[in-house]
Amino acid sequence: MQRRSLGAILATGVLSKLLPETAEAQPAWPGRPVKIIVPFPPGGAADAVPRIVAEALRPVWRQPIVIDNRAGAGGNIGTALVANAEADGYTLLASPPPPIAINQHLYANLPFDPAKLKAVSVLASAPNVVEVSIRSGITSLEELIRRARANPGGLNAASQGLGTASHLTAALFEHRAGVRFNHVPYTGTAPALTALIAGQVDVFFDNSAFSLPNHLAGTIRILAICAEERAAQLPDVPTVAEAGLSGVNATAWYAIMAPRDTPDALIARIGSDLVAAVRRAEVRRRLNEQACKPVGSASAEAAAFIADETRLWGELVRLTGLRLSG
Repeated sequence: MQRRSLGAILATGVLSKLLPETAEAQPAWPGRPVKIIVPFPPGGAADAVPRIVAEALRPVWRQPIVIDNRAGAGGNIGTALVANAEADGYTLLASPPPPIAINQHLYANLPFDPAKLKAVSVLASAPNVVEVSIRSGITSLEELIRRARANPGGLNAASQGLGTASHLTAALFEHRAGVRFNHVPYTGTAPALTALIAGQVDVFFDNSAFSLPNHLAGTIRILAICAEERAAQLPDVPTVAEAGLSGVNATAWYAIMAPRDTPDALIARIGSDLVAAVRRAEVRRRLNEQACKPVGSASAEAAAFIADETRLWGELVRLTGLRLSG
């Protein structure tokens, strides 16, 4: 039998003592609470979707999952916190399109570099809709266009804020229909929808996820879907194209992003858990109740989708000529 040298024996012994210490220095993720920053106020679909998925993940990760709403500047404030956070998987972003795919085209100076974010998964999507206040008396898209053309700037159009998806969708609608609204920006979906219900504004280009319950309750009226197909939850509501106006397609989606330098293996782990959560029957049911279509894409697929959306929203920004100073 070949004898090992004393040096080899000692090296093996030292290595065996070091291995447990190395393993202890790199604990399994997650070893502490995970924070998911939502860069918009509570109350909208941007807040509801990650909360639904987080609830399903808590028994899987066996750690608290904190949904932290950091609203402001069209989503830029909260997004900057994630883009500049430690790339350790403990600070994630849950966001609709604006700070991920739109704001880089709108703002002259962003407080973060969009390239410092990495896609983990797209959780769900929901088409935007054209909805009006019951008090407006408007019952069809044709009537909305007719009244807007007859009185330029006379109808108040709410938005979730300057440069948000609802603002851009309204601008696209104005461009296609040849109308002009009086834009009234709010600080999120909930206050804008509250104003619509109260009749303080006439029209709102919201995502279907948050507006569906109010439409079904009769407190607002959804006139049309800003998508190529009708929404399953609204089978009797036509698309904008079916109602006679082409070229108004705008879909909200809700993605999980991480700091760019987060290790690929950790991105894959988090993404796998997110996809599994979205595939759960209870989660899909709750997302469907929100008028959201469950997606649950892997990181590479999510990144390709977001890149396409970034180009599409960029074209819309250039078309409408919108520009914000920051």
